[in-house]
Amino acid sequence: MLSRTSSRFITYVLRGPSCSKAVRTFSLSTPLANTQQEKDDLIKRIKIAPIERTNETMDKKRSRLVYQSRKRGILETDLLLSGFAAKYLKDMNKEQLNEYDSLLNELDWDIYYWATKNFNYSPLPKRWENSKILAMLQDFCKNKEKEIIQMPTLNKYK
Repeated sequence: MLSRTSSRFITYVLRGPSCSKAVRTFSLSTPLANTQQEKDDLIKRIKIAPIERTNETMDKKRSRLVYQSRKRGILETDLLLSGFAAKYLKDMNKEQLNEYDSLLNELDWDIYYWATKNFNYSPLPKRWENSKILAMLQDFCKNKEKEIIQMPTLNKYK
């Protein structure tokens, strides 16, 4: 558990199996910008370049995008993208499929915050400002039909 005790200290509480408690307090008296950790670009270190796929048929691409929409690793993003893919993927043209493929190469939480228009946590990059696919995803996330969102069955994608 991480708790902030003041603007200059962070207290970290560890609880072991015997419910004993170890408390460590870290000082934040030096500005974080002066540390090596702040200068390091974390996103560049954790983001993996997408695989270039050549000669991929439209059907194979749709199948891959279905899988990538359903198996993101973060449940919230899985639910939004799988429902979106079930509703729209079968009708997308090649250009839209390529744009959706590019969107799926972004980090899960970024996609979630952009889809729900929560730009305070993850600002929308300029490359996605005029995206038709992202606009469709944002509209889908409004859930105008007020349906309970759940993972669609595979037959919904056909």
